Amino acid sequence: MSFKDALESGKFVVTAEIGPPKGTDIHEVLHHIKLLKGKIDAANVTDNQSAVMRICSMAICKIALENGLEPILQMTCRDRNRIGLQSDLLGAYVMGIRNVLCMTGDYVTAGDHKDAKPVYDIESVQLLQVVGQMNNGKDMAGNDLKGSTDFFYGAVVTPESDPIEPQLLKFEKKVKAGAKFFQTQAIYDLEAFKNFMKEARKFPVKILAGIVVLKSSGMANFMNKNVPGIRVPKELIDELKAAGKEKALDTGLNIAARHIKQLKDENICDGVHIMAIGMEDKVPIIMERAGLL
Repeated sequence: MSFKDALESGKFVVTAEIGPPKGTDIHEVLHHIKLLKGKIDAANVTDNQSAVMRICSMAICKIALENGLEPILQMTCRDRNRIGLQSDLLGAYVMGIRNVLCMTGDYVTAGDHKDAKPVYDIESVQLLQVVGQMNNGKDMAGNDLKGSTDFFYGAVVTPESDPIEPQLLKFEKKVKAGAKFFQTQAIYDLEAFKNFMKEARKFPVKILAGIVVLKSSGMANFMNKNVPGIRVPKELIDELKAAGKEKALDTGLNIAARHIKQLKDENICDGVHIMAIGMEDKVPIIMERAGLL
């Protein structure tokens, strides 16, 4: 069953994230692909995540396909103008890649090439529109394509943003631009997420809740202070702190699994997107503890 078919069937869908390496050694990424194959429904391949230069998303998507794991091509607007973005979309399609996640992209100052020139010719809503046009056989300038695409395409949203109103407005714009599914920024306050879902359910789109594994109370405090739109509740920080350094990561895995189980059991959303951030080997453990394997 394809990622699209899985979502449309009503199955509780699980996606995870694969970060391409910074260099040509792909042994670790191959290991992660083989580890996740048959366990998750699709894997996001990040596009120069955090503005750090790495192997391009398209190449690792192709490798994932060749090894039996369905990829989701992440595409950011930071590094390419509209010509480059459309060219890469056509290239991805002829390689067999069928899923695209449209993102604006972190600013270059967040990464390792701070003197790079940011492009941002278009942003995520416009990119969604471009994908829709290409699916209908036209490029962004209205020219006919010799063979159209048929992408299943989505976007991102931050449900715990405060205030939430600007996010809801952007969310609606993305839906109107054609987004079929959303993967969210990390959520930790499930009650706040339920409130977001009340609004999201007004639209015919699928929502995958973002799950970022907490490694320690220090990580949780750092995210609260430095990552906009993420709020780790005090009780979770206290739980991590009480576990001590040796058991903090295992506690973080348990928190992730517990949240996934609640999201599924209470039918709060359509699935989860697990972001283990360098710990892809922990994804099956989380899924097993959540009762998904």
